[in-house]
This record gives sequence, structure tokens and C-alpha cells, in this order.
Amino acid sequence: MNKILCECGHENPEGTNLCQKCGSPLTEEEKGKKIADMRYEGTAIRSKTYNKSIIDKIWNFFSSVKVGITLIIINLIAASLGTILPQEFFISVATDAEKKQYYSDVYGWFGEIYYALGLSDLYSSLWFQILVLMLGVSIIIASIDRGIPLHKSLKNQRVKRHINFMKRQRVVANGAPLKESTQTMELVEQKLKDLKYNVRREDNAVMAEKGRFSRYGAYVNHVGLIVFIIGVMLHLVPGVYVDESMWLREGETRAIPGMDGYFLKNDKFILETYDNDPQGEQLKQGVNTMAKNYQTNVTLYKQAEDAVPGQADNLEEVKSYEIRVNHPLKHEGFAMYQMDYRLNELKTMVFDLTNKSTEASLGQVSIDLTNPQDEYDLGNGTKVRLMGYYPDFSGFKEGVPQTATQTPNNPAFIFKMYTPETPDGETSFVAIQNTLEPDGENVYKMKFANVETRNMSGLMVRYDKTIPLLIVGGIIFMIGVTIGSYWNHRRIWVEQLADGTIRLAAHTNKNWFGIKKDLNALTAHAHLPQYIDQQDLENNDNVEIEKDGKTS
Repeated sequence: MNKILCECGHENPEGTNLCQKCGSPLTEEEKGKKIADMRYEGTAIRSKTYNKSIIDKIWNFFSSVKVGITLIIINLIAASLGTILPQEFFISVATDAEKKQYYSDVYGWFGEIYYALGLSDLYSSLWFQILVLMLGVSIIIASIDRGIPLHKSLKNQRVKRHINFMKRQRVVANGAPLKESTQTMELVEQKLKDLKYNVRREDNAVMAEKGRFSRYGAYVNHVGLIVFIIGVMLHLVPGVYVDESMWLREGETRAIPGMDGYFLKNDKFILETYDNDPQGEQLKQGVNTMAKNYQTNVTLYKQAEDAVPGQADNLEEVKSYEIRVNHPLKHEGFAMYQMDYRLNELKTMVFDLTNKSTEASLGQVSIDLTNPQDEYDLGNGTKVRLMGYYPDFSGFKEGVPQTATQTPNNPAFIFKMYTPETPDGETSFVAIQNTLEPDGENVYKMKFANVETRNMSGLMVRYDKTIPLLIVGGIIFMIGVTIGSYWNHRRIWVEQLADGTIRLAAHTNKNWFGIKKDLNALTAHAHLPQYIDQQDLENNDNVEIEKDGKTS
């Protein structure tokens, strides 16, 4: 690392603009400025000094303020795309096929594109997590790049400063005291202490400072954001975050997604409605009844240690509970919320094997739509074989029946019917209000006889170990915002030369009105020469500043 030697004899690292001992400008660019650049105390910033190796280039890229702002904008735009349509964890379907069909049915071609681009599960997608990670890296590198040099510079401030440093501050004064006194510096020191400044004195020089901690407000913000981003990224770690949906039919026992070893049984679903009729806007929306309460009475089971994982055998009851809206079942950090319901889902369909000409029945076939059998034996050489089952029949594609989902919304069947009269069997395709006989006209048919329905409850399973981390990150961020918004860093340098002349300079990172108010009180108390604001002078052509710091 090259060194820059100041006229005071102090060696400064390459890239330093203001000597870290006396404050004298070190570069031609800095010497050409009428007011010193005090943003980072003129200290050397790595990203503005080195640009040779690949590490330097990566560092400089992520430390750039423009890059950081660009990443924030890109993340905001990407996150907003996920709000155009509901995300997958908000819709009442489980399988990928059902999700695809849902977006297509509800939102048309736009929904199909939205789902195909992966925007329906945006916040869990790899590319979005990479964007968040890049933003986190940018925040960390930018904080290190500027925060550490700034801290070192503020920590090692000197009381006496070079004349070039003093006269190049925005607020300066230079001249004899308005009232001769041997106690001028004592008056200065005492008044600054009364104004709650931390005062350091060296011979006839005083440096007063307060609110230094406000310079770290932005970096406290960064720490809060980093903690928050870490919490978000931990959502991808298995076992840290679970946000799953499950549909549970009445009487059904299912493994709880994300909660290994636990099963949940839907004992009964209850829906209560208001007695009064819908009115106004509800009628316009086609609302027939208003739900007063809907709940699922469940039993939570835990699988025994010697049981086969994932199989509902050898279960031990843990607890029974009534899950209602905003009253979830909680256990070991998991929470199961009542989110949705479906009424009268098809459970069982009953068919009669009937002679088409005589209407005589050879027996009934009862098909469980969630677990159909391959074959149903009616006795006396009569049987029905289930050759195909399509829970949500959506039509034919190249002559082959298709199902949109695995939910029995519109069941269709291909039956092979064997009777003593037709030992070779007859094939029949049976759907709701649609029967086809591909091998020609049959002697027998499957005639719809009855249907059983049941209710289904939609539950949301959530588990989040990152909530404390997110809360801490949010609190730290707000502390940083408060520090940066309500406090400011003020510094005043006063030096009395051997001939009695007073040299004064002042700087603050913001709120110049506040520091000028302090200077007015100091000037009046210690009879100091009147200060000037050089930034105002730059905008006033009829006022000049002489090179030695005196005004005319």
C-alpha cells in the first residue's frame, strides 16, 4: 500500500483526501474545493482506491451506491410482481396440476403465463432468493467499505487542525475577539460544556463534539436489514420454516406436511350461518348465506417410535381440539389454522349393473372416489372391473380421457362388465350425463343409483423459527432510523493564536440551523468574531473570502 506524506509529517494511506492528523487537503482535487468534503472525513475508501484484481472489481461493484439502489429497485419490482395474483399458498388446491388448472380457469391466459413464469410461487423461487442475497451482500460490503474507515477517522480526531482545514469548513470565523480578555478560551470551553458538548482542549485549542453516534445511524439500519434478510433466507433451510396447506375430509386421517411423525384426523366439520339474509353488496356478489363460524374438530396423533414413517399405523393420541378461525391448534411450535372449506364433496358413487332392455339389476357397485378398487365381484359369475378412473374429467385428448385434478369434482370411469350372458365382457365409459360404448351397443350398462357426499376442511400448517430474528431485525432497523432522523453530529473547533486572533470552524452532517444557534450563543458569551457561512458566500458574488481566511 502506497503512503501519502502530509506537510505535517503524517503518513496517510493511499486514497486519503484529508490528512488524518491535521486535516490538510492531500489531493489536487481536494485542494481545488472551497469547502472540504467531510462526508467520510476525507479518509481512504477501499472501493475508491483499488481496482486491479478481480476481488477489487467485485468489491467495488457491490459497494457502489448506484448498484445498491438498483438492487433495491429490482427487488421491489420483483416482489411487487408476486402481488398481482394470489400466491400458491393462498389458494385452495394442493397438487401442481390443480394449481396450474386454477390459474388457467380463474385468470385465463394471463394466469397461465403467470404460473409458467413461476410468479405464483415467487418468494420461494431460487432467482428471487438470489436477488435478496445480492442485496444483502451489497449492504454488508458497503457498510464495511465506508463504516470502518469512518469509525477510525472519528475515533482518532485531533484537537488542533491545519489552517487549510479550518478555513475550508462551511462555517468559519477568523479575527480578533470583540472584547479583549485573557479568559477567552476558558469562556469558550465553559459555554460549550453548558451546551452539552464533549470538549477536548490542547493548549489554546478546543474541539467540541456531540451527537457522534448519529453518524452510525445508517449502519445500524444496515445491520437491521442484514438481520432481516438472514431471517428471510433461513426460510429455505429445512426445519426452520413451514408454510403448507392441507385438505382434510371428514373421517380422514392424514400426515401433517412439514410436521414429521404427526397425523391429524378430521372428526367433524361444522358450519354455522347467520339467520339474517345477505343484503346490499353481498347480494351483488351472489352471496346466499353468511358464515358465522366454521370449524374443524380434529384429533392430533403422534406416530410411535417403532412405526413405519409416513404410515398411519400405531398412532398415539396427543390431543383433541376445535380449530376455528384465529384459534389454531398449536403444538411444539406448529400452528394449524382454519383457512377454507368445501361442502358436499363427492365421497362415494353407487351404480347398478342393469340389463338395458329389461332394467333388471344384477347388483350394485359402490365406488369410494378417494380409494377405488380395481374389481367388484357381484357373485354368480358377475363382476365389474374398473379399467380407468378420472376424478376430474376434462375431456379427451387424442381419444384418451383426461383429468384436470385428482379431486373428484367431475368423476368419470371406464368399466369392463362381465356377466354370464356376456362372459367376454363389455366396455363402457361413464361420466356425469355422458355414457359411451366404444365396442358397439352393450347389453348391460352401469346405471347411476346414489351418491354420498362429505365436507372437506382446508387447513394451513405454519411453523416459523425466524420470527424472533425478523422482530429483532425490524427493531434494530427502526433504532437506526430514529438515530439518523432525530440526532446530528456537531463539531466546533476554536483556536486562539499567539497574537490573540481567534480562528473558528464548525461542521455538522445536517441541521445547520441547530449548530448556528449554538454558535450564536457561543459567540455572544465568549465575544468571538462573527462567523460566516461559506456556502451562502458562494452564491453571493459581491462578497469575497481572502486566502488567509479573513473576510471583506
